[in-house]
Amino acid sequence: MICVRSNPSPAPQEDAWVTSYQRQVPHWHSVSLSHQHSTIPISISRVNQFDAARLDIELSAMLKEQLVKVFSLMKPGMLFQYEPELDAFLEFLIWRFSIWVDKPTPGIALMNLRCRDERAVALRGKALPTSLVCLTPYLSAVRTGLEGPGLTFAQKMWYCVAAVGGQYIWARLQSFSAFRRWGDSERRPLARRAWGLMQRIEGLYKAASFGNLLIFLYTGRYRNLIERSLQARLVYESPNMNQAVSFEYMNRQLVWNEFSEMLLLLLPLLNSSTVKSFLHPFSKDKSSSSKEDDSICPICRASPTLVYLALPCQHRYCYYCLRTRCAAVPSVQCSRCSEPVVAMQRHGSVVEHKTQSQ
Repeated sequence: MICVRSNPSPAPQEDAWVTSYQRQVPHWHSVSLSHQHSTIPISISRVNQFDAARLDIELSAMLKEQLVKVFSLMKPGMLFQYEPELDAFLEFLIWRFSIWVDKPTPGIALMNLRCRDERAVALRGKALPTSLVCLTPYLSAVRTGLEGPGLTFAQKMWYCVAAVGGQYIWARLQSFSAFRRWGDSERRPLARRAWGLMQRIEGLYKAASFGNLLIFLYTGRYRNLIERSLQARLVYESPNMNQAVSFEYMNRQLVWNEFSEMLLLLLPLLNSSTVKSFLHPFSKDKSSSSKEDDSICPICRASPTLVYLALPCQHRYCYYCLRTRCAAVPSVQCSRCSEPVVAMQRHGSVVEHKTQSQ
């Protein structure tokens, strides 16, 4: 019996792993570059961005109100001439303690947003030298598309110049031109040309802002022209933050606000005497109404100075109350007995005044 002994497989060389690693390095580099520099599309809520801007405006208004109360005991109207400076000072404070120190504004922070340099994110898509991307730790990290650096020093400074300085200069220029009446000065052609130039610039800015608004509603990027020019985009600070704001109180406040505005609109249109006369048959306290003093006017609830009688029921009224009621309402009913008033007569006289002629 012959036993055939199979030859064992040759042992790998000591540096075989080095050769395998060198063969896989180019493929690994391409995978790492595509993972590191690919841009993940994200969508930021447009409502949150608008709410952040509105919250910042409300915060500035609250700070301004508190600052004005400090000077409430001083000369009236003193702060009115320095209102642009006051607004610029408050905007500068908000910028100094938020954007300048790489923090979001209070409104942006409440909406879980932050400012990101979109230019730096776009540059990440470009290829880097192979020696700079070896063994990067980004492959193990979970990317959400919200990564990216904050604003640069130049972007912060230009933001302050545009948002604070630009608005202040434009507000001062408008108030100065209105005070000097550049638009009405026919004898000074230079001032009139400057006024016309200001109107054109304002029209162009409004048109550009409207176009930016349409683009923002379509793409969800850059709320205003300043953010678009600086490429400062709002992104979420945390991708897993829950909404901590309860809208229950806000909904109740909106309902009551609309209800009160509706009442303020409708109450002047209602005639109180007509409503009272309509509800009078349903009143339970009829004994007290029957015992009511007949010597007072039922409209103004005072003793009549010039007494007139409503015919044919002959209840007492003030002349001006009854005459005004007859002039305002085509068909008048007595406030005491709800009987139609066809004429009015002075107490102790035989002269009658028809309501149709009043």
